[in-house]
Amino acid sequence: MDKCMTDFSQGAAYVDGQLVPISEAKISLLDWGFLHSDATYDVAGVLKGKFFRLDDHIERFFSSMEKLHMSIPHSRSDLRNILIDCVRTSGLRDAYVEMICTRGLPQPGSRDPRTCTNQFFAFAIPFVWIATFEKQKMGLHLIISSRQRIPPQSVDPTVKNYHWLDMVVGLFEAYERGGETAIVVDANNNLVEGPGFNVFAVSGSTLTTPGRGVLEGMTRRTTIEIAPEYGYEVELRDLPAEEALAADEVFITTTAGGLIPITKIDGRAIGAGTPGPVTQKLQKRYWETHEDPQYTLEIDYS
Repeated sequence: MDKCMTDFSQGAAYVDGQLVPISEAKISLLDWGFLHSDATYDVAGVLKGKFFRLDDHIERFFSSMEKLHMSIPHSRSDLRNILIDCVRTSGLRDAYVEMICTRGLPQPGSRDPRTCTNQFFAFAIPFVWIATFEKQKMGLHLIISSRQRIPPQSVDPTVKNYHWLDMVVGLFEAYERGGETAIVVDANNNLVEGPGFNVFAVSGSTLTTPGRGVLEGMTRRTTIEIAPEYGYEVELRDLPAEEALAADEVFITTTAGGLIPITKIDGRAIGAGTPGPVTQKLQKRYWETHEDPQYTLEIDYS
């Protein structure tokens, strides 16, 4: 394919060893990644032409594959170059970059996953924001869903996966109740996570975030790392719904938006009902890390 004659402006994908426009990227209808949600993936963000924590995302991806007995014919260095090439080819300065490994297809007549040849895909598309810039500034109305998250004893949440139906149903519940997003709970009504985000509650100088049963997000990790710079203690433990409702501040963390304040939960104002000082301070520091060479990789588009 002649890249010079092809339109990659809406994104580029790596499929079957070659780069194609995102509109031409395809997988088999019979791939167990599609039929069984038997897949793992990871998503790295590119802003202003720089990857954020790319090597950490790649390491988590390889860890997830290992836990699922999957593998790809690429080293970490190979994968890094493929992802960079996807972004470079698209020309996107702000991109959402995904790497995927699916179980693939079993041998004809077999249901044994050991007979499957795992498949690898990657793509870069325009950056996907979880909320508009105005909403990120003003804060979101969060609904605590009655829906329980798939327990970690069933599906390991530290393996990034596509098992989102519980959270999708929770979103519809939130919309019906006048909210903007939702968080699901565990069997003891502790907050767990939402579609694409982790949650933090602030009480005094202590930040609390669920310590188990969640995907350990990169924005969550960055928040845990930068909070002590301002003298804040971070506790990784169960977060009861009642505690979040009584907190001084609540915010969520996500690659697709950074730290986003939650100013209302189930129709009740959190704190003063406006983004709090701790959230705003950490939010500012988080975006500063996107200019720090310790966290970023600048892409050469030439």
